[in-house]
Amino acid sequence: MPVYGRQMSVGSAPGGALLHALLLAVVCSTALAAQSRSAAAFELFGLKLWAPSSDEDADTVDPLRYTVTIEAPDADEDIAEKLENASALKDDEERPVSGSLGLLAKARGDRDQLVAALYADARYEGVVTITIEGKPLDDLPPDAEFSGPQPIPVVINIAAGPKFTLGDIRLEGDAAGLMSADYGLISGGDASSGAVLEAEALIVRTLKERGMPLAEVTDRQIVANHTTSTLDVTLTVAAGPAAGYGNTTVEGTEKVDRNFAEYMTGLKRGRQYSPEEVDEARDRLLALEVFNSVTLKEAESLDADGNVPIGVEVSDRKPRYFGLGGTFSNTDSLDLKGYWGHRNLFGRAEKLRIEGAISGIGSKPSELNYNAGIMSEKMIGPASKFFAGVKTVLEHPDAYEHFSVKGNTGLSYELDKQQTVSAEVALDYSEITDPFGEHKYLIASIPLQYVYDDRDNRLNPTSGFRVLTSADPSRDIMSGAAFLLLTGEGSAYQSLDSASKFVLAERVAVGSIVRTGFQNVPANRRFYSGGGGSVRGYGYKGIGPKDFTGQPIGGLSFFETSLEMRIAVTDKIGIVPFVDAGTVSNMSVPNFSDVKVGAGVGLRYFTPFGPLRIDAAVPFNRGPDDPHFGIYAGMGQAF
Repeated sequence: MPVYGRQMSVGSAPGGALLHALLLAVVCSTALAAQSRSAAAFELFGLKLWAPSSDEDADTVDPLRYTVTIEAPDADEDIAEKLENASALKDDEERPVSGSLGLLAKARGDRDQLVAALYADARYEGVVTITIEGKPLDDLPPDAEFSGPQPIPVVINIAAGPKFTLGDIRLEGDAAGLMSADYGLISGGDASSGAVLEAEALIVRTLKERGMPLAEVTDRQIVANHTTSTLDVTLTVAAGPAAGYGNTTVEGTEKVDRNFAEYMTGLKRGRQYSPEEVDEARDRLLALEVFNSVTLKEAESLDADGNVPIGVEVSDRKPRYFGLGGTFSNTDSLDLKGYWGHRNLFGRAEKLRIEGAISGIGSKPSELNYNAGIMSEKMIGPASKFFAGVKTVLEHPDAYEHFSVKGNTGLSYELDKQQTVSAEVALDYSEITDPFGEHKYLIASIPLQYVYDDRDNRLNPTSGFRVLTSADPSRDIMSGAAFLLLTGEGSAYQSLDSASKFVLAERVAVGSIVRTGFQNVPANRRFYSGGGGSVRGYGYKGIGPKDFTGQPIGGLSFFETSLEMRIAVTDKIGIVPFVDAGTVSNMSVPNFSDVKVGAGVGLRYFTPFGPLRIDAAVPFNRGPDDPHFGIYAGMGQAF
């Protein structure tokens, strides 16, 4: 995408500076990953580097240590791995239990988990036998004491047995007219417990989607035929009557207005029930950012009007939050930023956020960059939001000197779960010095935007796509010059395997400024490319037209594209080879005669709040002012 803000990047550097930057990135990643750990145990990328056993013993009453041996002679490699992963005894082998009672309880729970793991692999003849100090678990008294030398030996013997397939399938009751194959229940097919339970849920969901909220499985007959190694399944389902929504009641909130929360579900009394709408209501309440958790549940019976009441259980988040952060690179020096916010000013999810940043610390005081802003939001309906803000900027990028104060206000509206439109009115006063001289602007604009987003995960998508288009008609009140800024961006994601270990990600972005000449467009509104958010391997805003001194001046159009193969090496670590390309032109149509290409590889460390990213890239067609390489660190995927 075009570069509008500062990137976290490391460009061409001598070996010492490069090593410094890499070590800093690793230390920052480690600090984030370990911030919630005790100081007594240090972890790097999920690997425990130091955790004294004495500390673990001190935290356990009557610590008892044990060893585990798992024997599964008839299990293939796949089921053997699943069984070992299912064993809590094995997983916690290095941690002591609380006395003999603790070991007995853990062993009994482990047997249930292992049997469940066998059923999940369609092995219904499986037998799990656990012995402690050579004695079978079932022969041990409830108060057994293990007084032998520690660690106490525990042996788990598993006879996995054959893998079953589905045999005779019957759907009865109100599900009699459904085709079992549509839900994965096919004679000779997957007979795992998970497949059967998933089919049940999908059958019930189908009936609920017909407006029947009380649909449920009333009888389940599952018979394992050990002679033929098949599983016969008979499911009886009662749909119940069609119904609309009854009263929606919210419980659990203390600081959010209950009537507002009920209104924001969007579940209008009397409208026909839809489980999809109930799911959307839950997502809508979570999107308010004022609740830690939201649970919606239909009542077990209809009310006097034949409608189904909806109960909502929520828990409030802390309304205030703040944060401090910083980045460092050898090209942009030190950047510091901070923010304070309130999620629920007056009880109806009104938001206020104040933020500020200083960048370029370490350079001359006259070259420091500052920005500060105040933003607010208010929900005015289940699908509509009002927003407003004021922001001031003083910056000194290579391309220009820039001071501005901008105010904006607007509305956004969700057409549906995937589509959002927004419109705003903005007024921006700016003073800019660029290679063409000193200029003052007072620009009024009406930014319009449309977004379609059906990605499965916005922090780390593995499927789906996102499309963003915008039109920004603008007029300089001082000069009378008018122009139209158009941009479009699309990204797509496709898993190449069932476990999403390999994900192909593509991005294309294009932009154009029309209806005016180059010099009528303020330097900060022109397009720039290059850096961690666009074409990696090149400097920040380093691609495109330049003045006689080699400084970028921006352009009236741009085109960028990127291709990544996101490879999950482990649950925590990923590797991403990538290729980026882009061009910026001083004409309103992109000029593809000077396309810059960069390629490299990135490292990802996956966290609950998104992946940490470090990318290293080199320019393929390097110009005299381009770096020899670039290293970029940030939060989240590149796109």
